[in-house]
Amino acid sequence: MKVLKYTAVFSLLILFITACGVDDKGKTSIKLGEVTRSVFYAPQYVALEKGFFEEEGLDVELQTTWGGDKTMTSLLSDGVDIALVGAETSMYVYGQDSKNLAINFAQLTQTDGTFLVAKEPKPDFEWEDLKDSTFLGQRKGGMPQMVGEFVLKKYDVDPHNDLDLLQNVEFENIPGAFVSGDSEYVQLFEPTASVFEKEGKGHVIASFGEESGKVPYTVFMAKDSFIDEDEETVKQFTRAVYKAQQWVEDHSAEEIAEVIAPYFEDADLDILTASMDRYKEQESFATDPLFSEEEWENLQEIMDEAGELPGEVPYEELVNTEIADEVMNE
Repeated sequence: MKVLKYTAVFSLLILFITACGVDDKGKTSIKLGEVTRSVFYAPQYVALEKGFFEEEGLDVELQTTWGGDKTMTSLLSDGVDIALVGAETSMYVYGQDSKNLAINFAQLTQTDGTFLVAKEPKPDFEWEDLKDSTFLGQRKGGMPQMVGEFVLKKYDVDPHNDLDLLQNVEFENIPGAFVSGDSEYVQLFEPTASVFEKEGKGHVIASFGEESGKVPYTVFMAKDSFIDEDEETVKQFTRAVYKAQQWVEDHSAEEIAEVIAPYFEDADLDILTASMDRYKEQESFATDPLFSEEEWENLQEIMDEAGELPGEVPYEELVNTEIADEVMNE
């Protein structure tokens, strides 16, 4: 009878551990979905490569979910536990009266990550020079396009009337479309911008990140139910992210490039270093996970200007600062 009793208890224990997502090494398994693969997310790759998640008892499985809509669908349907995606997507979910909200709990990047690239050198470029040009823009409703429009309007350039704005190209096809098409300007992330310069396909002439100010551009978020049930896991995750943010802040562009290189096998180290230099120079990487209300208001202003804000969204409804605060004050 004792053997049966202990066997039953052991079986229940195994079931409990499995249900909590603990692997055979005693680490908590986390499925993390990133909206795209980008050097812009360098601190995330640093956390993975330097073992910061493992130090916190987490086994993080990274998958690229390719696009804001797909990433949010994956999060809400439990395809991933945590998503790295633009904060605007949580507002879209909120505007749909979803049963489960996506809560922003740790900020990764704090500026736009795109650069204005021209086919020809523009040493004396002014934003007004874009008028009457053909501009290859980003997807409507996404952060790159909304920030792009915000910056253009700041300089009295109406993106829909003062230039020929193209928005019908999929994100991954934009670089190729610029090279083969007639567009004079394009909005590109790194490392593509640096690659284009190196290969003579384009010239970086301005930064949307510098012009738009601090924005919660890319944020780690989870369903409110996940945070309620696994708050300690979310704290561990945030602690690892914070370690990575501090590491990136304290190390050179070349050192960061060497660490993240395995995630960008087709990019030369000098290109990755140039990309890190640009992002560090404009302070694109948040140095801590705290998501401020000022940045939230700036984001809503940008969305409203683009006609994409689903309505006023209270900061306290979709942003959890308690976890970041606790981690930073330990």
